[in-house]
Amino acid sequence: MERVLAEFLDYEAVRRIENSEEPNPGEILGAHMIKSGLLIQAFIPGAKALTALIGNEKYPMDRVGGSGFFAVLLVGFREMCPYKFLAEYRSGETQVIEDPYSYRFRTMFTEEEIRKFEAGIYYHSYEKMGAHPVSLDGMEGVHFAVWAPDALRVSVTGDFNFWDGRRHPMKRLGNSGIYELFIPGLRVGEKYKYEIKTRQKEPVLKADPYAFYSELRPATASVVWDSGTYRWNDGEWMKKRRSTDLKKQPVSVYEVHLGSWMQKPDVQDEAGIAVNGSRFYNYRELAVKLAAYVKEMGYTHVELLPVMEHPLDASWGYQITGYYAPTSRFGTPDDFRAFVDHMHSEGIGVILDWVPAHFPRDAHGLAAFDGTCVYEHRDPRQGLQPELGMLVFNYGRPQVSNFLISSALFWAKEYHADGIRMDSVESMLYLDYGKHAGEWIANIYGGHENLEAVEFLKHLNSIFHREGEGAVLIAEESAAWPRITADLKEGGLGFDFKWNVGWMNDFLHYMQQDPAHRHEYYNDLTFGMLYAYSENFMLIFSHDEVVHGKGSMAGKMPGSTKEEQMANLRAAYGFMMGHPGKKLLFMGQEFGQPEEWHEDRSLRWDLIGSPAHDAMKDYVKALNRMYRSEPALYEEDFTPEGFEWINCMYDRENIVIFARKSERKEETLIFACNFAPVAHEGFRLGVPFAGRYTELLNSDEKQFGGSGMINPGENKSEHIEADNRENSIVIDLAPFAVSVFRYEPEMTSGNGKRKPEQTDASGAGSGKKNPGALDLLSERVGKLIRKAGI
Repeated sequence: MERVLAEFLDYEAVRRIENSEEPNPGEILGAHMIKSGLLIQAFIPGAKALTALIGNEKYPMDRVGGSGFFAVLLVGFREMCPYKFLAEYRSGETQVIEDPYSYRFRTMFTEEEIRKFEAGIYYHSYEKMGAHPVSLDGMEGVHFAVWAPDALRVSVTGDFNFWDGRRHPMKRLGNSGIYELFIPGLRVGEKYKYEIKTRQKEPVLKADPYAFYSELRPATASVVWDSGTYRWNDGEWMKKRRSTDLKKQPVSVYEVHLGSWMQKPDVQDEAGIAVNGSRFYNYRELAVKLAAYVKEMGYTHVELLPVMEHPLDASWGYQITGYYAPTSRFGTPDDFRAFVDHMHSEGIGVILDWVPAHFPRDAHGLAAFDGTCVYEHRDPRQGLQPELGMLVFNYGRPQVSNFLISSALFWAKEYHADGIRMDSVESMLYLDYGKHAGEWIANIYGGHENLEAVEFLKHLNSIFHREGEGAVLIAEESAAWPRITADLKEGGLGFDFKWNVGWMNDFLHYMQQDPAHRHEYYNDLTFGMLYAYSENFMLIFSHDEVVHGKGSMAGKMPGSTKEEQMANLRAAYGFMMGHPGKKLLFMGQEFGQPEEWHEDRSLRWDLIGSPAHDAMKDYVKALNRMYRSEPALYEEDFTPEGFEWINCMYDRENIVIFARKSERKEETLIFACNFAPVAHEGFRLGVPFAGRYTELLNSDEKQFGGSGMINPGENKSEHIEADNRENSIVIDLAPFAVSVFRYEPEMTSGNGKRKPEQTDASGAGSGKKNPGALDLLSERVGKLIRKAGI
């Protein structure tokens, strides 16, 4: 080595490069102007010789040490110039290499972006973080960026460098904790991970937290993908979404687990072993099949159990390791874009389950990402969810909240998701959730509320509603935290809808009782209306209710025969459809699958074609058709004006009667629900208006599997008092049945002149006051108290 070169080498820095412990390799590797000329340094492990190529000139580089460090000083050079390396290996092979540390490849981050990331307000951080195919200075390649604030060194590894963490150490951007590197020549499809050397000098391999694509499980590498090449065809859908208030629209959601909704037979390899992933349909195949079925059934939306990448099938997707990657079980990211695109073309919205509450401890994931607690709390009393064995996000760390907010926006903007349903929000809101004394730390006021999580949710909801292009946010929260869906300006958390878990639990508790004793639990049937307007509720029969020994929806229903079970289930679904709130039903329950759901098995499509299951399927189809065509069932879901109890005191009879209303009186519907095995012929019920009442749907119709006890033709009201109303009608009410009537006003008198309307049930013009929902329930509560002798 020339003595003049030796004078300018930093041998301590060379040692750090060789030992893969240099946090700022860009300050050493590459070309640097010094007083004597142009100093070029490179580290190519395994190379026997290295030559710098500048134009047509070749400049052999001196080997420094024995690990592959090379350097050359070009004396007299006064400015930077493009160069490449020619590497010669011991095998005799040669390779021309573009230097990732060339001055040509500047940072992709602006100072403002770094400041925003550090402050937790870089809401589109996915545009720079992760792996992005880009062109820099005319050179195609991939830009990598990752946040590892306490790492000693971070490298990109993959097949392209033999998974050798010494070859591509990344450049640290100041004190931001962000590492980046542009590697020329890499393309879409390259597998990669980050090798992180911790402060304890232990190397760990991690998948990219911002990866857009991953290997098929059980493999765990991230995969380079170009997110900017798909061409969407849903412009009209997105335009309409931005201007639509979903609270005033019909929302009937079909909840789906893509991996088990429908499966192919396993393909066997030569050894007779099932080929990994062969049972799964591709996203594009699923789109065609699912859209056709959902459209036939009349649902407005599908809600997908998490499609974000996850290693364990048995987690159903709720143990996410890839918050920006649709799972590769069903295809590529563009395949999933095509799935959403096709759904939109068929008029079907797509809601995605998403889990900001916790994450798993898989070695390749977020846990102890750089050897320290980056995404989770350091203290296990804050950072561990012992009930689930999961780690809890540190919502108070700006870069962590930024990671999650950016993820939620990513699915709405990059995949056109129409809604995000947040799982297990209650576990975020309470510091002691699922914990015993001594396992949690109180907040600064001594309480158990997670103030950082509250602030995070408010922050997320405010930004999402500003930039989510009309997509909605739905909370699953079962601990009765107040004002989940209230406006942020009014002290709420700002969600659009909340799953009504309490209603589901109470109602199913009622339905599962022996009909002979249901009257003892009548309050479970009516109690939901006492708090129905405290939130913007979505009524659910979700996946959680058909697993772990709970049985399917059909299996929960009492009955000595299958017909009785199905009749009870039809009554349950009819009551749900009439009750205020948006609707959700888990897959398979629409045709009365008898077995509970299992993620490893397809739905029982073989049951389609049997009379009982076809009849249930037709009934749910009819319910959805009625729901979508009757504004009274959805326009006033969240205002008391949209609902009126007619009678909620038939506890012995297990009957409830109520009206659903819109702003137009002529759209009023009457629901008569009988949950007893007793038929009522000539049953008189009060109605809110004088006029004609036509039966719109009856769950006991023969086509739905019932006995055919229906009410054909028009039913004209009589001026006979019933249920504290001046007018009434007489109907036949079948056992375990729901009957729905549509009101039609009397328009003309016998001489052809318009007939004066009778005073309605509000007592207008009569001086009488109609008892509302709270009045009737108050009377009901008083009755129960007197009965108990309190």
